Amino acid sequence: MYPLSSQRRSWTFANEEQLRVFRVEQNTKYIEEHEAEAPSTGNLNDFFLTPEEERLLLKQYEIYLVDFCRRFEPPMPKCVIGTAFHYFKRFYLNNTPMDYHPKEILATCVFVACKVEEFNVSINQFVNNIKGDRNKATDIVLSNELLLIGQLNYYLTVHNPFRPIEGFLIDIKTRSKMINPDRLRPHIDSFIDSIFFTDACMLHTPSQIGLASILHAASKEQENLDSYVTDLLFVSAPERLRGLIEAVRKIRMLVKNYEPPDREAVKAIEKKLDKCRNQNNNPDSELYKERLRRLYTDEDDMPAEDASFHIANVSSDTSAMNISQ
Repeated sequence: MYPLSSQRRSWTFANEEQLRVFRVEQNTKYIEEHEAEAPSTGNLNDFFLTPEEERLLLKQYEIYLVDFCRRFEPPMPKCVIGTAFHYFKRFYLNNTPMDYHPKEILATCVFVACKVEEFNVSINQFVNNIKGDRNKATDIVLSNELLLIGQLNYYLTVHNPFRPIEGFLIDIKTRSKMINPDRLRPHIDSFIDSIFFTDACMLHTPSQIGLASILHAASKEQENLDSYVTDLLFVSAPERLRGLIEAVRKIRMLVKNYEPPDREAVKAIEKKLDKCRNQNNNPDSELYKERLRRLYTDEDDMPAEDASFHIANVSSDTSAMNISQ
């Protein structure tokens, strides 16, 4: 149950400011550790990504995440997409895109979500949905899998809003006077799609998000469910009604205020990222390849200098591990 879950205990936060502080801390920490890599003259912000640039970049890769999941074959259940979003957002509360490129983490989030939600696809099936060198993509996903799980503190169970939504719809059919509540579904689906582009899943409970989507859909259909909420849903706990109304209002405002990133601005940020990213975690770099060689081989049995490892040629145009086209 959500009230007793690790999601409630460790991954639900008080407000957006708390999330902003976490993100700024990771950005500042990275810059302090890698300051020596920046040019000796000039502003550090001209070399490293700012917290605002990181947010813009991650917003774009959240769009890529949805596009990748929607094109996936076999068709991917909604719960997998929701869980992958949770993982992606959680990972970048503890890390900066300058340390781990979002393209590589994105694919790993989706792969782990497939496992956790029991959407059984093999790694070969999975990478067949990725354009480019699939052997290299395989190595990137598998080499980042344990990293991701560790950064999630091994809390992999995610409570998505889909079950509360189904519960609300059944209850509305049973106890309210609305005719054919199933006509709300297209609006609900659209609202949930928009929700995942915001931080709502780390600020509000699944049932609050579910109810917000129901009320949003009802308003789109010119239906009023106020009496259902006040007279039926919370008739035995009226003291909780004010907090619920405020939560629903905040969720709907998050969706309303969301602005998609400017693609040209993101391209400039990606070029900047290529220069300031951690080369130890860059699959293109010799440092990364050497680290993998030492990880997967004994020191007495090191491969020759020209030995080939399936490491992805990841570049800012997303050509090698292509999940954005």
